[in-house]
Amino acid sequence: MKLWITRPLPDSVVRAAQERCDVEVRTETLPLTADELRRALTDFDMVLPTLGDAFSAEVFADVAAPRCKLLANFGVGYNHIDAAAAQAKGMAVTNTPGAVTDATADIGMMLILMSARRAAEGERLVRAGAWPGWHPTQMLGLHVTGKRVGIVGMGRIGQAIAHRCHFGFGMDVSYFNRSKKDLGFQAERVKELSDLAASVDVLVVAVPGGTDTRHLIDAHVLEAMQGHAHLVNIARGDVVDEAALIAALETGSIGGAGLDVYEHEPAVPEALRALDNVTLLPHLGTAALEVREAMGLMAVENIVAFLDEKPLPNAV
Repeated sequence: MKLWITRPLPDSVVRAAQERCDVEVRTETLPLTADELRRALTDFDMVLPTLGDAFSAEVFADVAAPRCKLLANFGVGYNHIDAAAAQAKGMAVTNTPGAVTDATADIGMMLILMSARRAAEGERLVRAGAWPGWHPTQMLGLHVTGKRVGIVGMGRIGQAIAHRCHFGFGMDVSYFNRSKKDLGFQAERVKELSDLAASVDVLVVAVPGGTDTRHLIDAHVLEAMQGHAHLVNIARGDVVDEAALIAALETGSIGGAGLDVYEHEPAVPEALRALDNVTLLPHLGTAALEVREAMGLMAVENIVAFLDEKPLPNAV
């Protein structure tokens, strides 16, 4: 059966797929175009897409009888795929949970520290040749050890971040989640997001993307945050109202922000790029070879299960 891999993937992943499929690998690194999205559904039995490959309801509606029967998504987030529309067309959708947890949590911790301790700002200062040398009041930031972290979304990644914060930095943990979680250490569930925002020193966003969470972090939540507090987003860009965040950073109503994702990425507003109190990363959440290999091999496991007519390990 014919498989289309929509972006270049590690060689080990491609080889694993080739053992079972007739594989075509697209060499372009940008998301599928409108024509390519429709070709994916008509010319292939299975597709291994990833972030930005926008399989919307409109795309599915344009293909009356799709040949494709499986979208084995590379990544845990699949808000770029209308899963209900896919399933209505007889198409299964899978993702790659678990493989991304630790790597994404590590980036979350890195952004907490970089934002709180003004690391990106300091690095720019040194690179510009403008550092005058050490003195006692230079670039004072937020000391995170012993502070309170708030986790928005206590799934696998949220729990991994909470664990690192609590055991690595002695931080108290509060969280906002639909259900209470048994974390193995003391953590407070806060029922109102604005109450959580008002009570923490660092607010970390770790919810799935999608219509239910779009602009979950809005002006109201940002206004509730304490003046010294930092926002970190390692979820999806549109979970945060970017315009409201820029306003909060420009006025200094929050201490800073650390972002790995953006509302309209790869476009990052000039107003955001101009600010010193925000750390900006180019969506590095899972950018380690062994992690990307694990993600790809998990996607291939879903493909193999589909070919063998077995239950899909990671159906969504």
